[in-house]
Amino acid sequence: MISTAKRLEGIGEYYFSKKLREIDELNKQGKQIINLGIGSPDMPPHPDVIKTLQEESAKPGVHGYQSYKGSPVLRAAMAQWYKTWYRVWLDPDSEILPLIGSKEGIMHICMTYINEGDDVYVPNPGYPTYRSVARLAGGNLIEYTLDENHHWMPDLTSLEKQILSSGKQQGARLLFVNYPHMPTGQLPAKAFFESLVAFAQKYHLLIVHDNPYSFILNENPMSILSIDGAKEVALELNSLSKSQNMAGWRVGMLCGAKERINEVLRFKSNMDSGMFLPLQLAAAKALTLGKDWYDSVNDLYKKRREKVFTLLQLLNCSFSREQAGMFVWAKIPAAFQDGYA
Repeated sequence: MISTAKRLEGIGEYYFSKKLREIDELNKQGKQIINLGIGSPDMPPHPDVIKTLQEESAKPGVHGYQSYKGSPVLRAAMAQWYKTWYRVWLDPDSEILPLIGSKEGIMHICMTYINEGDDVYVPNPGYPTYRSVARLAGGNLIEYTLDENHHWMPDLTSLEKQILSSGKQQGARLLFVNYPHMPTGQLPAKAFFESLVAFAQKYHLLIVHDNPYSFILNENPMSILSIDGAKEVALELNSLSKSQNMAGWRVGMLCGAKERINEVLRFKSNMDSGMFLPLQLAAAKALTLGKDWYDSVNDLYKKRREKVFTLLQLLNCSFSREQAGMFVWAKIPAAFQDGYA
């Protein structure tokens, strides 16, 4: 009898993998379902990005295996992007690792640092992939609750009690954070990042900051790596999926200290054989786009968000107008049920 590995026990197919198939079937039946469930931009990348991909793909010698560390051109562009927009200086040769989408980076990090039974702290609400991948890696999942009273930020006092009660004050544990937060749209604050870095230093945590939404409806993109001492205790995932309308291209990056990048590369280099070079060069082009590009993307999102706000007001939902990112988080009227939608 053939059976699946124990690591898959309690792990179902990714929610949106199954849900998108259901939506496709309903649309084939003429139902015309409007899908608001997944943050996949419906706008194209900049024309110059597409042109670069076309031109580079036509050149000879670009179709072979590529470096496991990514093209130097792409890494240099990523470093310059971080310097320009986040005021973070990264060594393109040692502190940046291009990824085939930042989602794979979550797996690489978990497989690199989690031993069987290690505690992994994940936000609730939050991106479901943190949970499933940490569990696949053998981690012991511990949810920390985000609520409106704490501005959708971790309550570090409560988190400290969880850590102390676990009896595991040492060891390679992970703490996933994500700001601007999905789905609440909560923006980060420098003071919070400073407190979080100090907290991680005290309890020997490795922070994994997932940062794909920092350019969407947000005037001040922020990286946790801008905080003094952050490289000692934090890795940051970033992506071109949202900011450059390139979700299907699968281009992301992992940034952090040289030692951490090399550790993750040990795992990643056994999982893939690099990224198509013309795609990397087109991604590098995308990272040179200026403020006009981000303004054009956000102008459309602002108009859409205002329509959603109007609809929510008509439904007597309560919400914050200060949300960033691709989603709108609103509280259902008490007359219907408790919760958020």
